[in-house]
Amino acid sequence: MAPVGMSGGRTYSGVVLVVAGSPELDRHQVNEGNPERPSRVQAALDGIDLAGLSDAVVPLEARRATEIELVRVHQPAYLGWLREFCAGGGGALDHDTFVSSGSWDTALLAAGGVLAAIDALARGTGDVAFVAARPPGHHALADTAMGFCLLNNVAVGAADLADRGERVLVLDWDVHHGNGTQAAFWDDPRVLYASTHQWPLFPGTGRAEEIGGPHARGLNLNVPLPPGTTGDVLLLALDEVIAPAVDVFRPTWVLVSAGFDAHRADPLADLALTSADFANLARRVREFAPATGRLVFVLEGGYDLEALRFSVAASLAAVLGVAFRVEAATSGGPGAYAVQRARDAQDKQRAGDLDDLEGLWG
Repeated sequence: MAPVGMSGGRTYSGVVLVVAGSPELDRHQVNEGNPERPSRVQAALDGIDLAGLSDAVVPLEARRATEIELVRVHQPAYLGWLREFCAGGGGALDHDTFVSSGSWDTALLAAGGVLAAIDALARGTGDVAFVAARPPGHHALADTAMGFCLLNNVAVGAADLADRGERVLVLDWDVHHGNGTQAAFWDDPRVLYASTHQWPLFPGTGRAEEIGGPHARGLNLNVPLPPGTTGDVLLLALDEVIAPAVDVFRPTWVLVSAGFDAHRADPLADLALTSADFANLARRVREFAPATGRLVFVLEGGYDLEALRFSVAASLAAVLGVAFRVEAATSGGPGAYAVQRARDAQDKQRAGDLDDLEGLWG
């Protein structure tokens, strides 16, 4: 499905399914001053209007993930404990992760939103999906909430697809390493996990030498980047580190952990990207998808509301072939050496393994 439409005098091709956490259903209340606040979702949705893409959007209602779907990623005991902790009124889980009485239901909708998007795309309803929901997910481990994350939304979606016989690329461009997603698929040959992230930074994982378990050697790709890294370096990472692995793996679906906290205005990190850089990343990642209707963007971080709005606008516009730029792309920052290090680490540790992996991937 690829209808052509007009928006603000511009021509675009494609239908975007947007799964949003509505204010009426978002009952995940956090402590005062917490940057992971409900207004983040509205800022992301405002980006769609800002780019003039409203006519390309088909709203899609989220559903609640079931326990069967969640236990592919999370331990049953953890799920039961978290549900009961929220039902009892909630509180602090660590120094920056808080829950309230409504957090469990909201988290179910965030994870279920990814599943709803996948189901809709599989039915041919649209060309690409954007899940704008909270709380984010990529730090959530099998038995632990952390880093604002309760359930690992993108991992729940990837596990569902893998159980359907799909090969899934999870591309994580959030400024923080997605330790939960890496752990979920560390030794799973059905999923290729690739992350670009600032180093050093929370959560302290994501070294270039972390390349996957014995049954998934080379299927975990990390490109840790120094503060001040610009957009040209992330594109270099995609081209020189991630794209070669994607070519061999041949994913049938692509899920993006789309955190926008690598923007230079974000208060929680120190990379130097602009919204135009995210547009370039989105356009490049679109090429990894094998066909239309096999690409899902899942909101992760992004804590400056204006930067989040601009970045969502530019990214979705780029996927639809619309030129929308309110900032210039960046270049000339540090980090090329980090890309080289990641490539060298993979070359050394995967030496002699590629023929076997090609056979494994079929």
